[in-house]
Amino acid sequence: MTDTTRDSSTPPANDTIIEQAEGLFEQARGALNDAFEATVEAVKDHPLAAVGIAAGAAAAVAGAAFGASKILSKDEAGSAPKKG
Repeated sequence: MTDTTRDSSTPPANDTIIEQAEGLFEQARGALNDAFEATVEAVKDHPLAAVGIAAGAAAAVAGAAFGASKILSKDEAGSAPKKG
């Protein structure tokens, strides 16, 4: 039997896929929790910047929705049969 060194990121061969998925889920949950806490701290430290970013994001989404609705309405108007 040979003694091989295993990377800590490589799961043991006897772990089931469910155990591996649970481990990945825990890592993802930890990363999301850290990101959320960092975001909360950033908003507390710079509230006006956070409001500006949120307003800009809302304007971008609203503009994209408005543009998409205009494109869709032109497509529907162009494909309708002409009366006459």
